[in-house]
Amino acid sequence: MHYLSTRGHPDRKRFCDILLEGLAPDGGLYLPERYPQVDAATLARWRSLPYAELAFEVLSLYIDDIPAADLKALCAKTYTREVFGTEAIVPLRQLEDGVFLEALSNGPTLAFKDMAMQLLGNLFEYELGRRGEELNILGATSGDTGSAAEYAMRGKQGVRVFMTSPYGRMSGFQQAQMFSLQDANIHNLAVDGVFDDCQDIVKAVSNDLAFKRQYRIGTVNSINWARLLAQVVYYFAGYFQATKTDGEQVSFTVPSGNFGNVCAGHVARMMGLPIAQLVVATNENDVLDEFFRTGVYRVRGSADTHETSSPSMDISKASNFERFVFDLLGRDGARTAELFGAGLARTGRFDLSADPLFAQAATRFGFASGKSTHADRLATIRDTYQRFGQMIDTHTADGLKVAREQRSAGVPMVVLETALPIKFAETIVEALGRAPERPARFEGIENLPRRVQRVPADADFVKRYIAEHCA
Repeated sequence: MHYLSTRGHPDRKRFCDILLEGLAPDGGLYLPERYPQVDAATLARWRSLPYAELAFEVLSLYIDDIPAADLKALCAKTYTREVFGTEAIVPLRQLEDGVFLEALSNGPTLAFKDMAMQLLGNLFEYELGRRGEELNILGATSGDTGSAAEYAMRGKQGVRVFMTSPYGRMSGFQQAQMFSLQDANIHNLAVDGVFDDCQDIVKAVSNDLAFKRQYRIGTVNSINWARLLAQVVYYFAGYFQATKTDGEQVSFTVPSGNFGNVCAGHVARMMGLPIAQLVVATNENDVLDEFFRTGVYRVRGSADTHETSSPSMDISKASNFERFVFDLLGRDGARTAELFGAGLARTGRFDLSADPLFAQAATRFGFASGKSTHADRLATIRDTYQRFGQMIDTHTADGLKVAREQRSAGVPMVVLETALPIKFAETIVEALGRAPERPARFEGIENLPRRVQRVPADADFVKRYIAEHCA
């Protein structure tokens, strides 16, 4: 299996090369040359597999430069009851008739990012050990990616993590999870700005090819194909739990800001998983909902990026969206490069509304969308607790609100849970008048000493910081 850039670079690379590389040399994102197809017989064979074995089956279709026995061992090491709390790993629970929640938040940091990040940490350590190399991971987080990456990489041989986050914009629990880590290979950089400033720093550093090569810069954000690939697995697992036979269709609603989580669903659907719709649920930062409704992709500036009670979606520049647009445009690398490179840099927007291909976002690729506000969030959290006795976090509430608007009769709707409620306790208290339960291992986390450096929104400053700490 070879991988190509969404912006048309002629190089074709193997999985382990792009695992360590992140962005392509032309600033594009990597995708496989083709999506492996999964037929009904394969679905039937996979239906009863434990999660770790299902992960191996899916990943082995895309990874042929790691020996099968080693890849199987990495999956078995990653997806265990000890790490994720249940044998099912991602148990499905029915909320109401035809509506399900897929639990993705039972990992070490209580968020869905653990599902991929735990595997990524093991893959990095394996491949770096095989090559005798080191890697400096530069990441950006709006809340959950950072802690998931740091908990997955802490103590790993050959890996340092430099994680940028928007200063003061994460929940208190999210900040405490990250900043309380004292591991020598973990560096937290709180950026004076919003998440998009952090993401811009990561891309600017990654696009400085000389610096990237000299300091072995890699990424754990969902621009890294390996992370997105790991997320494809739980769409198959959710489908099998929501259906009895392999001909049935299922829809998924995905709370989304950066488009990585739902892009994994797009990949699963392109492989042949019978997904009727992929519903993108946004908060007040609704750049993705605007596109799927109108065909206009309009990036907002920092001043127009709202600070909301579902902060992990406070994003106005969805970096993974480029992968889907590349597929939507018939894999036209030159046109994708123009739209996401010079076009966005020049005007901050592009408009596909008049392009006949735009209609295929819904008709061929199954996308729909919706938006949720703070008031919707509170109402959904309150209703879910009062009617079903279940407490959900703010992002999952956004997903559930939009899912109810988009569901079709006879087609199960699976909402991807984003995090446990404790990560956003202030809003839970506002909605319910009571605090969510806190896992014992996180008692008193806000009072622990913190290790964090406040920095300007300046890629050159961050490069100097990395250079100083790699000496």
